[in-house]
Amino acid sequence: MPGLTKKMDPVPDHGETTYRGSNRLAGMKAVITGADSGIGRAVALAYAREGADVLISYLSEDEDARDTQRLIEEADRKSVLVRGDIQDAGHCRKIIETAVSELGGIDILVNNAAHQATFQEIEDISDDEWDLTFRVNIHAMFYLSKAAVPHMKDGGSIINTASINSDDPNPTLLAYATTKGAIQNFTAGLAKMLAPRGIRVNAVAPGPIWTPLIPSTMPEETVSKFGSQVPMKRPGQPVELATAYVMLADPMSSYVSGTTIAVTGGRPIL
Repeated sequence: MPGLTKKMDPVPDHGETTYRGSNRLAGMKAVITGADSGIGRAVALAYAREGADVLISYLSEDEDARDTQRLIEEADRKSVLVRGDIQDAGHCRKIIETAVSELGGIDILVNNAAHQATFQEIEDISDDEWDLTFRVNIHAMFYLSKAAVPHMKDGGSIINTASINSDDPNPTLLAYATTKGAIQNFTAGLAKMLAPRGIRVNAVAPGPIWTPLIPSTMPEETVSKFGSQVPMKRPGQPVELATAYVMLADPMSSYVSGTTIAVTGGRPIL
């Protein structure tokens, strides 16, 4: 855990050869957690090709993080790497402080990093595992948002990665699914709280997406069937979420707040 991109077969598609930007985020500054791989890398690449500078927050996957940085710099945008564990409130504040000092501000915060693990029975979930999942998935979201908001101007955007598990929890992902439900509620409440300040808050709810988290946290049999449960009968690629995150960050989406965009391969969420 949480896995490495180069060990995956097939390697996920982050939009390296397909995503074409149209200057929708020109001059903006973005912080993306978990941007070393998977959904976070796809969003970072899309943002850069749309004209944004990007801070890449990641746990310890240095090679993956450098690969994401290379993609951003190939798009002629500035990138900053910040390594460390977001379950620590002090580190979350450091991420935001670094964005302000190195990028010159923050317009977009994407709370994307997450921890998950598979368990068959509730007795198998240790107290430490439960606490860790909440610290990474929801506590960090609060710490980062709280630190970022004072630096965000009217038109700022916070985008949280929820999940199809927010609506239809997988029992083998009990801790993870519970935090994703909390993220949905956090998003809705924070959107109301920050509306008077002109800051929008939204969420994206992915379905089964092919990222390093999947083969590193699930049994081989589950991985072999991954994605077959949705109408499209396949897992999504990280690049297939990128446009949702771009739309929510785009200043033209100025009346969109408090909503969740489902990217689930045809499976509806309530």
